[in-house]
Amino acid sequence: MQVSRNAMLLRIFMGESDRHGSRPLYESIVVAARKEHLAGATVLRGPMGFGRSSRFHTAKILELSHDLPMVVEIVDSEEKIAGFLPRLDEMLSTSSGLVTLEKVQTLRYGDATTAQPLAATA
Repeated sequence: MQVSRNAMLLRIFMGESDRHGSRPLYESIVVAARKEHLAGATVLRGPMGFGRSSRFHTAKILELSHDLPMVVEIVDSEEKIAGFLPRLDEMLSTSSGLVTLEKVQTLRYGDATTAQPLAATA
């Protein structure tokens, strides 16, 4: 069965070397999202990119970078994402990053026992 819902996608761009306390920033964000019972989070590591500095970061062997691009994506209801933003703002206060928000339509597959609904629907 396919279940369609309105939701919000929170996407956070950062460098692999960004930290929050003793942890990598991306790890701290995912742990905080789980503590807030958000629907899910995924960390993506980019093989190449550039940001505000316009300096390339690449995984090519001859140009080995120690600060590859990282993206954390979190999808949940608009209300739950809005409630998480103050916590995210606190974590980003000592690092640089870019945050984007998008309204999305989610398609969930599975029966009622495997497809967990988003906390609230928009």
